[in-house]
Amino acid sequence: MQDRLTHGEPATPSTNPDSGAALRAHYADIVLPIWRGPGFNEARRLPFEAVAPDDHAPLQPLRYRAMACARQLFVFADAGELDHAKTLFESLRHSFRDTQNGGWFYSVDADGAPLERQKDLYTHAFVIFACAHYARRSGSTDAFALLDETSKLVETRFANGGDMLNAALSEDFTRTLEGPLQNPLMHLAEAWLAAREASGDAAYDTRLAKLAESVARTFVHEPTGCIAELPMGAANNRLEPGHQFEWYFLGVGSGHAAFASAGLDTRLERAFDFAQKHGVDKETGAVCAALDETGRVIDATQRIWAQTEYLRALATRGDALGEQIERFRARFLHARGWIECRSADGEISRADMPSTTPYHLATAYASLPL
Repeated sequence: MQDRLTHGEPATPSTNPDSGAALRAHYADIVLPIWRGPGFNEARRLPFEAVAPDDHAPLQPLRYRAMACARQLFVFADAGELDHAKTLFESLRHSFRDTQNGGWFYSVDADGAPLERQKDLYTHAFVIFACAHYARRSGSTDAFALLDETSKLVETRFANGGDMLNAALSEDFTRTLEGPLQNPLMHLAEAWLAAREASGDAAYDTRLAKLAESVARTFVHEPTGCIAELPMGAANNRLEPGHQFEWYFLGVGSGHAAFASAGLDTRLERAFDFAQKHGVDKETGAVCAALDETGRVIDATQRIWAQTEYLRALATRGDALGEQIERFRARFLHARGWIECRSADGEISRADMPSTTPYHLATAYASLPL
């Protein structure tokens, strides 16, 4: 089916069909300049939440999220653009840090005042992740201190009892707004892997071991090996193929002993097979959003982040990548950027480009062969 918007031709393929060179060139030449330029609010010194697909005009800002700023900090630190990364690091500290209660606000409004003031584990995980990458690249002692401080806060203030962590708390950490969820725990695992690599601190090994054990105990759907979105036994639970691929990279690709000790490595092998069989369209190679426990598609939306995680998982397994790279390029990249979401029949269901997506592109492309 024809796109509703005309975006131009995808990037030229590389000579090596399994190479990520063309994807990385598109990222460097097309994606990064958006967020140095029109996607960055010079007055607020923060990335806009999203830009239009054709002219890259920023969408009217209603809020700025700490998580989005942190992801952009990672993106520019990872690209070696440390001047812009330093600006983002200072903006993260200035705009989102709660100096009264500790931790990080979820968002600020268009004028920079705290808006959504709850304490969100997903946000805190990305602060740790971004600070770890920025600290490793820049040597910033402030960044090292901040990732250590935030990690200790997560352990103490988000505790649900035992080794489990809540997903959201009130501004002052006194009330639980949402209990444990898979997604923030996954990103905390990602963050603590990055913190371990950056700092060399063995405390992160202990943190990862506790986290892996709690996830294995609470979220694993044993018949498939998949890690569910909600604790097992919760109503309206679901299995997201993209998250199985993401966990596969983190749990198997990292090689960290915590995941094998918790028995997640063998489960994730089964989860990959289940997600690939039921969650990847055989004709287009597109990954759907969600399955039920039998493998039935319950959300057919094709989000770009799930496609990037499939590429990363394939690379981790050492599987042939050429066909999937080309399918991804043709379906989700264009000459002005990318397509955020498609429906199952190929229609564009979200055309604007969020500031959070370059993180997914960068992490996936880094895993692909040169």
